[in-house]
Amino acid sequence: MFDFHTHSVFSDGELLPSEIIRRMSVMGNKGVAITDHVDMSNLESVLSKLELLKKDRDSFEIPFLVGVEITHVPPERIDGLVRLARKKGAEVILVHGETLSEPVREGTNRTAVSNPDVDILSHPGLIGLEEAEIAKENGVYLEISARKGHCLANGHVARVSMETGAELLINTDSHSPGDFMWREIAIQILRGSGLEEESAIKIVDENPERILRSTGWR
Repeated sequence: MFDFHTHSVFSDGELLPSEIIRRMSVMGNKGVAITDHVDMSNLESVLSKLELLKKDRDSFEIPFLVGVEITHVPPERIDGLVRLARKKGAEVILVHGETLSEPVREGTNRTAVSNPDVDILSHPGLIGLEEAEIAKENGVYLEISARKGHCLANGHVARVSMETGAELLINTDSHSPGDFMWREIAIQILRGSGLEEESAIKIVDENPERILRSTGWR
């Protein structure tokens, strides 16, 4: 699988980006995005550090993307940070959605899915049908999460996706080595969310390739 949502020591993760990439490679995963938490205070500093990693991209065994997860930012400031993240080199942009396990500001989901330059709305909680339809129109992927707490709404997100046609990705939102997972586990989590096996395999095997092309990386 290709994991588009991981955190390193540059926010609240335990590992250096290089170790995340190496461990993913040993597990047989196809690639990974380093998407540390950012807000107005640290976006530029985080991306400047990750830009240094990109210079050695050919030295690593699997491809990786440099990105950010815009987190707990007032909805009216999200679009400006999305623009700044692109300007500073972010190859993939996540917005921290209205998960059931954290007090994310209401309106975050709608702001995120209304911006075509956002790639993924992470753990969107009880996202509404209208917001999911906007996500589909703008090519924003909704996340099925493997992370404790954030996964509580996976069944709802899967159902909304099936009703609206909004595209899904499954990610780990990993903060430590124990959070990483294999393709087979990802498929099981998707099945547990209420999706048929055929749909689960498509999400794991095909949707990452589609989002990589849409970001211009492939």
